[in-house]
Amino acid sequence: MSNPTADWDKVGDRFYRKIQLYSGVFDDDVELENYIVTGAPYALYRDEAKLHTYRGSHTSKSSIDLYSCAGKLIRRINWDKGSIRGLGWSDDEKLLVITQDGTVRCYYDLQGDFTQFSLGNGAEEHGVKSCRFWTLGFVALLSNNHLISVPRYDDPRPKLLAVPPTEPVHSWTVIPPAFTLSRSVEVVLAIGETIHVVDASESEDREPPNGPFKHVSVSPNGRFVTLYTEDGKVWVISSDFQKKLSEYDSKAKTVPQDVQWCGNNSVVLAWEDEVHMVGPNGAASKYYYDGRVHLIPDLDGMRLITNDVCEYLQKVPDPTEEVFKLGSKSPASILLDAVDQLEKKSPKADDNIQLIRPNLVEAVDTCVKAAGHEFDIHWQKQLLKAASFGKSVLDLYNSDDFVDMCETLRVLNAVRFFKIGLPVSYEQYLRLTPEKLVQRLINRREYLLALRVSDYLRLPTEKVYVHWASQKVRVSADNEDNICRMIVEKLKGKQGVSFEEIAHAAYDEGRGRLATELLNYEPRAGKQVPLLLSMEEDEIALDKAIESGDTDLVFFVLLHLKRKLPLASFFRVINNRPVATALVESSAREQDHELLKDLYYQDDRRLDGSNLLLYESLQQPDVASQTDKIKLAAKLLQDSKEHTFQLKCLEETQRLLKMQDIFDKDLDAGLTGLSINETIFKLTRLGYAKRAQKVQSEFKVPEKTWWWLRLRALVAKRDWGELEESSKTRKSPIGWEPFFNEILSAGNTKLASAFIPKCTNLPVTDRIDMWVKCGLVVKAAEEALKAKDVSSLEMLKGKASGTAVNEIERMISQLRPSRR
Repeated sequence: MSNPTADWDKVGDRFYRKIQLYSGVFDDDVELENYIVTGAPYALYRDEAKLHTYRGSHTSKSSIDLYSCAGKLIRRINWDKGSIRGLGWSDDEKLLVITQDGTVRCYYDLQGDFTQFSLGNGAEEHGVKSCRFWTLGFVALLSNNHLISVPRYDDPRPKLLAVPPTEPVHSWTVIPPAFTLSRSVEVVLAIGETIHVVDASESEDREPPNGPFKHVSVSPNGRFVTLYTEDGKVWVISSDFQKKLSEYDSKAKTVPQDVQWCGNNSVVLAWEDEVHMVGPNGAASKYYYDGRVHLIPDLDGMRLITNDVCEYLQKVPDPTEEVFKLGSKSPASILLDAVDQLEKKSPKADDNIQLIRPNLVEAVDTCVKAAGHEFDIHWQKQLLKAASFGKSVLDLYNSDDFVDMCETLRVLNAVRFFKIGLPVSYEQYLRLTPEKLVQRLINRREYLLALRVSDYLRLPTEKVYVHWASQKVRVSADNEDNICRMIVEKLKGKQGVSFEEIAHAAYDEGRGRLATELLNYEPRAGKQVPLLLSMEEDEIALDKAIESGDTDLVFFVLLHLKRKLPLASFFRVINNRPVATALVESSAREQDHELLKDLYYQDDRRLDGSNLLLYESLQQPDVASQTDKIKLAAKLLQDSKEHTFQLKCLEETQRLLKMQDIFDKDLDAGLTGLSINETIFKLTRLGYAKRAQKVQSEFKVPEKTWWWLRLRALVAKRDWGELEESSKTRKSPIGWEPFFNEILSAGNTKLASAFIPKCTNLPVTDRIDMWVKCGLVVKAAEEALKAKDVSSLEMLKGKASGTAVNEIERMISQLRPSRR
């Protein structure tokens, strides 16, 4: 059993540990001292300033090699795009490669796919000298000392920072925007004998003493800055350059090759085969290696990489120190000892429990946390056993943290295995999140482990399946039918799987037919259609959109086709698709009449085209324009025997408009646009009877219609004299009752009563009612007397008053002679 403190070193008043993660990392033919190494996974690129051992023509080609932390080659990216001036990793494992001419490639997975943009701002002219990265962006230093900042990788907008002095730059680094007062990146430059801090608006000289400074480094939290002086001293100062916190004399005659922060509380200096770790107050620890050491800073520590070994250097976490520190009497340490005694079946186990009983909950929590920070599986188990023993003694204890830690450690141990090579610490795991850890496994094509981790942590698995299938269509040499069948069988019944993404990958690989077949299994039309359009499968896309019943999606396809195809081809596509035709028609009716005319012409829909022109004529401001539109509408129907009635109507409309225009020029009566009946009515009401008769004769208005229009116009005009003259006419085509009703509704009872005697075709009761409506009860009684209608006389007697009562009684007595 290993001693958990065997790899601890005391630096000042704190403990640090150096954990061996993997051994035999790189093969002997990988001369690590001749490579630029960055990030984890490691990106290796040959240092162009150094000589290399010739190992054959195939090794002389430039490449960026991606390795896992255990030395497993993940991907080799062949490189022929010029000299590389910057290699860095984003927080979501994107590899950034910046060339001398300012070209930036962002490799968004570990398989060689990338997006590209240019820095601009003089980068191509002056050339990029070096770059510094943070999790979300980077800054490029040009040979003329200009600085270009790219604040975000996902939305790259390079911008020039303030211009620093033109003296040579010895070293430089960046303070990320999250840790600056301005919330924009700040660049710390060691120029000449001093330090300049540059942001977007100014370059400020901080004037620290004892320059020049050969190395500058900023702590991960942005609070501290390390300066390495020319005489071999290391200064740690506050990031505002106001306070010197510690100093360390390395006594080295040569400048270290790298200076980086290990977490936020120590600084690591690396020479060829020697490493100094400087803690608080200038205390230090030294480590020696057989070959070149590369420093890879991380969130809570530092990775040390040589050809033979990958180690992790970090401050011993507080829970771990509390449990394992020599001579510790903390409750957690005693609880761990109690488990050891329990395994030996010693009664001291119970004594230890009783000793820490008041602090047992705290001891259990500390053991759980310490287990999370352990890389050694044996001590993980011992600590969890101690926690389990402690919580079994407690009456009440919430075991959620214990269960979560067990799950987490199982996942971490799986991904730390050398074949996977992801030595994630507990702190890194919490920051990374399980979902992103699964994504990293997917990027490494560790699909089985990704699925098992997702199932174990109850995470969705569709991303794993989609990525696997996408890779299968990219690299498989099998025929397309077999690939499609295999993918469909594997993914059958899997929820949330997007066949659209898989089809997109197939299309990008030039497998159009496979992409089309895969899209048939995509249940969401909204995902199918855009890809089909990009694949130029326009008609299939339209059919899929119509099948979905989503009119917005159909409109989207139709707009795409209209922009892409000639008009004749567009109409040919929609011609045998009624839904598409109806949508085009409804949309064009509101927005594009010219398109609608073309559609009607293409389909030989003459009447619809004519109606559209007629509708447009109604919107015209003058008669000439209206007439022209109507002529065009009539022209469409000229050769059609089916639409003779409509053609006649259009011709009459032209004549009517012309006649109305002539009348309006003379009378200014606002007749244009009115119907024939409205024109006759208005002319009669305005007193232009002859013109009204002209319209009647021109358009052969029926006699009855003419009389109705004339009657209503005269009533509206209150031309009682003309109406009285009409009553002297012997015959009316519409009868006389309409005269009575119209005049009575206008309030002229006297004139209305003049038409009652002429209504001889009406029943007596109706004429009686008409007399009553005019207020002439006696006249109504006389009408009843003529008809010898006693009951009507009795009714009228009830409505009469004054002398009219005696008169009606006399009439009743005439019909009922008294008996003698």
